[in-house]
Amino acid sequence: MKPFTQIAMTLICGILLVSKMALEQVPPPSGRGDDHKYTLEQAMSDRAQLHTVGFSGLAFLTGDFGASTFIPPGKVCDYFGFQYMRDIDEGSMGHNPEFMNRVAGNIFHVLDDSQKQQFMDLAMEQCKPLKTLAEMRFPLINAFWRQRQGDIPAGSTGLNKQSTAHYVGNIFAKDADLSYRKAQVLASVYLSLTADQKAYLGSMKFGNSNTWQALDEREELRKPKPSRDPLFNVAYMTYATEFFSWIAGSVDADTYFCPERHGTYFGGFYMKDMPAMGKRQYSISTSLTGDSGEAFIDQVLTPQQRERITAIPDLQRADLQEAASVRRAISIELRKFLKGETPDKEKVIALGRRYGQLDGEMSWMYATAFARVAKTLTPDQQIALTKLRNLDGYTSAPAYIYSQPLQILPNIPNADEFFFAKVKK
Repeated sequence: MKPFTQIAMTLICGILLVSKMALEQVPPPSGRGDDHKYTLEQAMSDRAQLHTVGFSGLAFLTGDFGASTFIPPGKVCDYFGFQYMRDIDEGSMGHNPEFMNRVAGNIFHVLDDSQKQQFMDLAMEQCKPLKTLAEMRFPLINAFWRQRQGDIPAGSTGLNKQSTAHYVGNIFAKDADLSYRKAQVLASVYLSLTADQKAYLGSMKFGNSNTWQALDEREELRKPKPSRDPLFNVAYMTYATEFFSWIAGSVDADTYFCPERHGTYFGGFYMKDMPAMGKRQYSISTSLTGDSGEAFIDQVLTPQQRERITAIPDLQRADLQEAASVRRAISIELRKFLKGETPDKEKVIALGRRYGQLDGEMSWMYATAFARVAKTLTPDQQIALTKLRNLDGYTSAPAYIYSQPLQILPNIPNADEFFFAKVKK
C-alpha cells in the first residue's frame, strides 16, 4: 500500500470539514419512527460505547486467538445501510437469521438472470480478496494477544499506537477498494431495473420486514454456481441483501454503525453469535452486548481495574466522531453510482485508509487497557468472567475466515512490527 500523498491528505481534510460543517440533510429512512432507539447518536453515546468495550473486554479475557478472528461478513465493506435496516426493523426480525434470508429471497425472486449474473460475477471476482481481507486481521490480533500475555519483544515498551493505526489503515483501504467495486455493480443492476421490478421493490418497505413476502433464498443458492469457494455463496447473498438496503435507504442509513462496529479484534462477535450459528430461527438478544458489558465492568472488576475501561469513551471521542464523518463522506461518494455518475475512487480509498487509522487508534486503546486488566485478575474473577461468558460446550477453531472455521492455523507473519514505531521514509 502506498502512503498518503499530500493531495490525498488535503482531500480528506476538506471532506471532513465539509462533513462537520454542512452534512447532507437526508430524511430518515422509510419505516423509522421517532421512538426508535437505534440511532447513530445512541450508538456513539458514552453508555453504548462503554458497555460495548466492556463486552469486548469480557470476550478477550475469557477467549482465545481463534475466537478473536471470528467476524460476521456483514461487518466489512458495510456502507450500504443493511445494519441500520435490521436494527430498526418493525417486524422484530432484524437479529434473526431469517431476516437476511427473506431479503435475499425477494431479491433473487425479482431480478432476472442477467442481473443475478452480475452479482455472481462479482462474487467470483471478490472471493479471493475478501479472504485476504480477513487474513490481514490475523497479525494484528496476534499482536493484541501478545500484548495481553506480556510477550513483548526486547526494546519495546508494548504495542505502538502509530504502527497499529498504520496497519489497520491498510486493512480499511482494501475494504474501501472492495466497497467501491461492490457499489459499482449494485448500481449497475439498479439502473437496469424495469418498471415492474421497481414496483415490486417499492412494495418492500425499508425497516419493516412485515411488508416482504416470505420467500426462501435456498432455492437460488442450490442452483449450480461457477465457484465452490466457501465465500461465494456468502458474497452472493450479501450482495442481494445490501442491494435492497442501499437502493431503499439513504446516506443516513449507510453512515450508521452499531456500537460494536469498531475494535472487532477481541472475540465479541464469537461470544455473541456462536449460539446462533447454523440455526435459522434463533434471535440474538439485542440487550446481550450491553448487559454483559455492564456486568463485566460493574460486577467483576475492582475500582482500579474499572478505571482502565471507563476512561475509554473520553479518550476515543474525537476518533469516533471523525469516524462517523468519514463514513458519511464515503457513503455520499459511493451513492454517485446510483445517479449514473462515477465516484472518485482515490478519494474513497483515501477516506477508507483514514477510517482504518481511527479504528486502529481506538483498538490500540482497547488492547492496552484489556492487557493491563488481565495482569491483575484474581482466580475468583476469572471464574466469574467465565460464567459471564456463558459459552460452556463451545470450543473455537484455530482461526476463522469470517464465520468459516479453519482446521489448521495459517502461517501468521511476525507481529514484532506492531511494537515499534513506523520508520518514516
